[in-house]
Amino acid sequence: MPSPDDLQVNGPDALEIVHRIGSDVVALAADDVDREARFPSEGIDALRDAGMLGALVPEHLGGLGLTYTDVAALCRALGRYCANTAMVFAMHQIQVACIVEHGQGVPHFDAVLTEIARSGTLIASATSENGIGGDVRSSICAVEQDGDQFSLIKEAIVISYGSHVRDVLVTARRNAQAAANDQVIVHVQTPTLTLEQRSDWDTLGMRGTCSVGFLLTATGSIDQILPTPYAEVSSMTMLPVSHITWASLWLGIAEHAVDKARMYVRSAARKTPGTLPPSARRLADTYASLEQIRSVIDDAVAEYERARNDLDLHTSLRFAIRMNNLKVSASQDVLAVVQSCLLIVGMAGYRNDSPYSLGRQLRDAYSAVLMVHNDRVLDHNASLLCVMKGS
Repeated sequence: MPSPDDLQVNGPDALEIVHRIGSDVVALAADDVDREARFPSEGIDALRDAGMLGALVPEHLGGLGLTYTDVAALCRALGRYCANTAMVFAMHQIQVACIVEHGQGVPHFDAVLTEIARSGTLIASATSENGIGGDVRSSICAVEQDGDQFSLIKEAIVISYGSHVRDVLVTARRNAQAAANDQVIVHVQTPTLTLEQRSDWDTLGMRGTCSVGFLLTATGSIDQILPTPYAEVSSMTMLPVSHITWASLWLGIAEHAVDKARMYVRSAARKTPGTLPPSARRLADTYASLEQIRSVIDDAVAEYERARNDLDLHTSLRFAIRMNNLKVSASQDVLAVVQSCLLIVGMAGYRNDSPYSLGRQLRDAYSAVLMVHNDRVLDHNASLLCVMKGS
């Protein structure tokens, strides 16, 4: 493991490192990760060794101190090589962001951030729950406090890569008497955390995220409860960072698909010098769509960076709606781009034994509209629009 001094790199340096890891490690394992529905250990280990799991951890706590713009670029780069590795990386960074923005300065959470930077601790999230479905703004699970200690039990529908972590951020009601939406985030960790697997993961795409269900039980000190209410953490950090990092890695998937389509058209053009193949026009149109997605994501990331220093913007309904719209539009548009690439490449993209194969990219892209279902996101926007003043 490199020393902290070796890890003080800027955004461009980090991006170069991640591209090297992507081409030398992540891409080589991607097909096997997908085929076997296994955790992308090679890629995550390489990112850990390079200090990238501490990308958002402030420098004074031993991390890289990168910006959200930088991390979005890293997710996008990883999406080109393996969507599973990119998604695990993104989900980890979302949890780190919640601690950085809402727990920094609290001794327990400063220690957590320091450990992430020092040893590359991977953090998972437990928000969904049996009995509430995908409504992460409600909890049945409650913190049971006894003096300065707590216990909790949660039947989590999904904890992505839960079998491969020792640390989880869990949502729960503040106490047994609290309303379902009066929630906090609790950091739980082994050895006082146990996860009993309750389901399997055999899916169309994103197979390497290993997003199975668990019965989670944990005990600990009340110092492990994030001081900021979950509703505030969710609206100001968890949701916008989720949408930004997810959209960025989805963009990486689309860029990889377009690269394959361009190579295919170029190969076809060489066979008929002076004459463009029929698929060339579709490629140009698809590339234009890709450029539009890039612009939307870049604008959203820039807006989030501004919002972090502007409380009025950060807490406005318009900001929340725009971040939600990013998720909806990116998930739909990226899928459309990958589908268009399949039409360009044709049977060569449909075959699994072809260098132009797009099966994995297409299956992974289909997950985008389902990760926090677009209908749920649009329902939330509808509610916000009903109370928002002006247009």
